[in-house]
Amino acid sequence: MKKTVLLFVAFSLFIACKKEETKSDANLHISGNIKGIKQGKLYIQMLKDSTLVVVDSIIFDGKSEFESHLKIDSPEMLYLFLDRGQSNSLDNNLVVFAEPGHLSIETTLETFYANAQVKGSKNHDLFEDFLTINSRFNIDQLVLLEREIKAKQENNQASLDSIQLANEKLVKRKYLYTINFALNQKEYEVGPYIALSEVHDAQLKYLDTIQKSMSPKVANSKYGKMLTKFIEERRKEEQ
Repeated sequence: MKKTVLLFVAFSLFIACKKEETKSDANLHISGNIKGIKQGKLYIQMLKDSTLVVVDSIIFDGKSEFESHLKIDSPEMLYLFLDRGQSNSLDNNLVVFAEPGHLSIETTLETFYANAQVKGSKNHDLFEDFLTINSRFNIDQLVLLEREIKAKQENNQASLDSIQLANEKLVKRKYLYTINFALNQKEYEVGPYIALSEVHDAQLKYLDTIQKSMSPKVANSKYGKMLTKFIEERRKEEQ
C-alpha cells in the first residue's frame, strides 16, 4: 500500500514538473473569457502536415475565463473549437493569427466567432482587415449568382453573357486586391499566408513578387518558407 502511495505521489510530481516545464518553454500566453459559458471544452489546434492537431484543451466548469501557454516558432494560425456539450450551435470555430507574446481573446457563448475580440497580434489585425474587404467581394459574387440563376430561368442569353463578363472582372479585381494586400504586408507573416490560402493558383510572376518582397524575418517564418517551397514546386511542375 505504501509503495502504491509513493508511486502515485511520484507520478503526480512528474506530471506537475512536466506542466511547469511546458509553461517555461512557452513563448505564447493566451488569456481569454467566454462570457456565458458554464460547461464545455475549448480545443486549441494547429495545422501540422495538413492535419489539425490539438495542442491544448481547456475544460469549463463554472468559470468563463481560460488561459493557455504554447510554444510557436513564428506567427501562425490557431484554430479554436468550442465543444458546448449539450447545447448546439454553428458558431463554434474561431481562427486566430497568433504571435509570440500575450494574446487576449474576449467573446461570448452565444456569438463565439461573431463577437470575438482578439488583441495582441498585429498579424491578426491585418488578417481581419483583409477579411472585411474580401467579404465585400464575396457579397458581390452572391449578387451575380442570384442574377445568373434568374437569367437562366428566363433563358436570357444576353443577360447571362453580361453576368459572365461582370464576374470575370470581379474575380480579377479580387485577385489583384489580394496580391497587392500580400505585397503590402512584407513585414508580416500574414502576407505569405494570404498568398498561399487565397491566390496559390495565381501566375507565378505574382507569387514570385510577393516572395521576393518578404523581409528576412518573414521569409524565415513558417509561412514564408512554405511560400518559397510552394513556388519552387510549382515552377518544376510547369517546366
